Amino acid sequence: MLILAPMQGLTEVLFRRVFHRCFPQAFDLAVSPFLSLTHGNLADAWKKIGDVLPETNTDSIPVVPQILGKECEEFVALANRLYDVGHNEVNWNIGCPMRRVAGKHRGSGILPYPDEVRQVLDGVVPHLKPALSIKMRLGHQHDDEIFRLIPILNDYPLKSITIHPRTGKQQYGGSVNLDRFGEVLPLLKAPVAYNGDIRTVADYQRIMQRFPQVKDVMIGRGALLNPLLPSQIKGIAVGEAEARRFIAELIDEIDRQPLSNEAKIRKTKEYWCLLWHATSINESQSRELLRTPDLATLQNGIRKTISEH
Repeated sequence: MLILAPMQGLTEVLFRRVFHRCFPQAFDLAVSPFLSLTHGNLADAWKKIGDVLPETNTDSIPVVPQILGKECEEFVALANRLYDVGHNEVNWNIGCPMRRVAGKHRGSGILPYPDEVRQVLDGVVPHLKPALSIKMRLGHQHDDEIFRLIPILNDYPLKSITIHPRTGKQQYGGSVNLDRFGEVLPLLKAPVAYNGDIRTVADYQRIMQRFPQVKDVMIGRGALLNPLLPSQIKGIAVGEAEARRFIAELIDEIDRQPLSNEAKIRKTKEYWCLLWHATSINESQSRELLRTPDLATLQNGIRKTISEH
């Protein structure tokens, strides 16, 4: 199974909907950008629930909502609300490396504290209606922190555990530690999915050949740099024309959103700075478009550029 990774501000329902329309057989599942329980503020999470409501995802990649936080009562309330509207699974984010998150023992910041992980699981699992999966890293400071967590994780009926084999401290730099991933893999009872640095079909094949027991692979930035990649992995014939169509439809979808012009400019540029790599457009043209301050000029410039090459 190919899973679209959660990327804040990028893999929201807007993106998932257009991706599914253009590449309906590519991703089997998506994990949503996280709904945050920071400071125990459940109201903030409710505001973003529209991104994962079934009625807004009918023509999108099937999605599993992800929750960031360690407040047990609020976690259970949010997860059970999500179950009531149609989600049979929620995902707990203990992998986010952002400093402002990790510094509060959230995301990957909780990984050095096994007692806190157990406290959350003890307070949440017995009261959940949906199944619980986890997305995590090898550790926050050190890649051996996971070994203290494995006995804890094995005590709970987790649906799956997705591991990005970096530390939180690495952010997205340096290399993934496949040796450590291989050591961890047979020690976990729950099915393990792989996530990290899948940029080409060859990358995917290397992971599957090295770890044949892994059945599910999660791809994030690789699909933003090359939206053809999931289809290519599955042997579906796609080319640059499909990538250009996807970019054009994504821009059209942004334009239809009830957002301010400033927000539309920001979102268009966020996508364009990644997606242009999937085309034969040169970097200088791409960067010139990113310097455009006006929405209509920016979007029309992108449309013109991708139609001319």
